[in-house]
Amino acid sequence: MTVVKNSNPAPRPRGRPRAFDRDEALAKAAITFWRLGYEGASIADLTAAMGITPQSLYAAFASKADLYREALDWYQAKVGASTTAALEEDDAVVALTRVLRESAREFTKRDRPHGCMVSTAVLTCATENEPVARHVAGLRTATLDLIRARIERGMAEGQVKRETDAEALARFVGAMIQGMSVQAQDGASAKSLSSLAAHAIAEIERHRA
Repeated sequence: MTVVKNSNPAPRPRGRPRAFDRDEALAKAAITFWRLGYEGASIADLTAAMGITPQSLYAAFASKADLYREALDWYQAKVGASTTAALEEDDAVVALTRVLRESAREFTKRDRPHGCMVSTAVLTCATENEPVARHVAGLRTATLDLIRARIERGMAEGQVKRETDAEALARFVGAMIQGMSVQAQDGASAKSLSSLAAHAIAEIERHRA
């Protein structure tokens, strides 16, 4: 029998399909960055957590810095969203109170790294990583701006005293969040942070109209 060869074979697909779930890999990378920090998380750490090769990491995410930016976006969408939701409360004082109380809980959950991935991230770094540090600083500034805007709205709506320094109060709340993050990383319990938050909330209450 003569075997007739196909003169028009089907075209081979271009490239190899990714053998991993990109979203799942991103979540694992985010947890690794959260636990070890940007500079502390090596490519070996990341690929081991993500279950992929370095080649796959670069093919899917371009670079470690780009992966980190996506990881920060993941964190803000999955964890940091609680702050945005809290600031939507009708009463400004209630909103700020909720931000601090929820931070005390979120920063100490047992099933993930403690502290906030953004508020204390990349505070110092090597010169080549300064663009990453500026990016994270921009995220912190954006959060402060949201808090200040909520205070100013509260002042306009008669919930917060008109003589309140909105910028200073926003920075006070931001400083408390950063301090709570550091203490959570050092092992402070939810109860300890809640007590700390209560003192800050008492200061915020002094500005209620």
